[in-house]
Amino acid sequence: MAAPGEEEDVMARYRSPLVSRYASAEMAYNFSERKKFGTWRRLWLYLAQAEKSLGLPITDEQIREMEANLDNIDFKMAAEEEKKLRHDVMAHVHTFAHCCPKAAAIIHLGATSCYVGDNTDLIVLRDGFNLLLPKLARVISRLADFAEKYADMPALGFTHYQPAQLTTVGKRCCLWIQDLCMDLQNLERARDDLRFRGVKGTTGTQASFLQLFEGDHSKVEELDRLVTAKAGFKRAYMVTGQTYSRKVDIGVLAVLASLGASIHKICTDIRLLANLKEIEEPFEKDQIGSSAMPYKRNPMRSERCCSLARHLMTLVMDPLQTAAVQWFERTLDDSANRRVCLAEAFLTADIILSTLQNISEGLVVYPKVIERRIRQELPFMATENIIMAMVKAGGNRQDCHEKIRVLSQQAAAVVKQEGGDNDFIARVAKFLKEEVRPALIPYQSKMGGKIELAL
Repeated sequence: MAAPGEEEDVMARYRSPLVSRYASAEMAYNFSERKKFGTWRRLWLYLAQAEKSLGLPITDEQIREMEANLDNIDFKMAAEEEKKLRHDVMAHVHTFAHCCPKAAAIIHLGATSCYVGDNTDLIVLRDGFNLLLPKLARVISRLADFAEKYADMPALGFTHYQPAQLTTVGKRCCLWIQDLCMDLQNLERARDDLRFRGVKGTTGTQASFLQLFEGDHSKVEELDRLVTAKAGFKRAYMVTGQTYSRKVDIGVLAVLASLGASIHKICTDIRLLANLKEIEEPFEKDQIGSSAMPYKRNPMRSERCCSLARHLMTLVMDPLQTAAVQWFERTLDDSANRRVCLAEAFLTADIILSTLQNISEGLVVYPKVIERRIRQELPFMATENIIMAMVKAGGNRQDCHEKIRVLSQQAAAVVKQEGGDNDFIARVAKFLKEEVRPALIPYQSKMGGKIELAL
């Protein structure tokens, strides 16, 4: 923080580029301090409301005071309290109590720190998914439009990044769409599988609330149900330690990592197609591709997606390690790690989805280049049909395959080593004329004079 009387120079401090450079305002807010601590206060309100409805001596005046100060957060005071107490939750309990003096005695009643901490995390994760899902759906929609538009445009397919058989521009795009549809289902499932931690105590039992309600189990169970519903969840985890199981975080980041893999593959394909000059991402009128090479049209949006997708894919290792080392009911070595990895995963997913939407809305196709590449490779693409025709005419499939393989390699050598044209068809024609036709003449009577048709 800046010294008293001085303005803080934000340019003199590191800021995560995920927020300062890339992320959407809504996702940045979702992981903000204001959202976090505002949610803590709402959770304290839900708890007080539910406890009051079940008979604890909490007044309407106390509830109204809490309601009036949900967003009246003195962050400076909270920071000072935390510096003194070395405990973030109690710092905010004191800060909330300061502006709610009448309700001070019942704030956080019966609860443990993870009541606000973990339940807030689950709310933020749920809200994060709700921000990502429409963006992913829009990307799928844009790519579907592109696939439909170019459904019938032939393009050279590649396996091992070597020329293969024909596909279409639209069909290739459908490969991308199918992966993203799987991601859409995975994100929806992960969101819907999230439950509330609920109203549980320091080791996951409800002993403190049983004491408050004088051993009335039904009231404690109803308290849990009421607060869970107020927070917008249909279910709470039946069993927790002090925290909800950190395996939940693994499931959340795993589906985001999978989304990252899909987007990395899509944008890698686009980068390769840009090199072939068949398809390019949008390129602005005044955009500069290189400070040294004015002709460059670098696929920088796709490169950004690949760069950030790699980061997203690695983040799942954090919750895997964290879940593995949680001792008994919990250890605090999860906290600092989760502050980083959960936020960064959603921020990164948000960024690459927004960028991919921009790419998918402005993809540029160059049909003449695509057509020229097909013509260059068309002779080789005919090999499978030639082999099948030779077999139908009575040839042995393996012998035919070997001969065509040799002829195609010879033609490839002309192209690669001599810079000549592809003469594969001429070589096949010569082979059929000089070797196959003479071999079939003795069987002409049995073939009904159909040698030329067979050839």
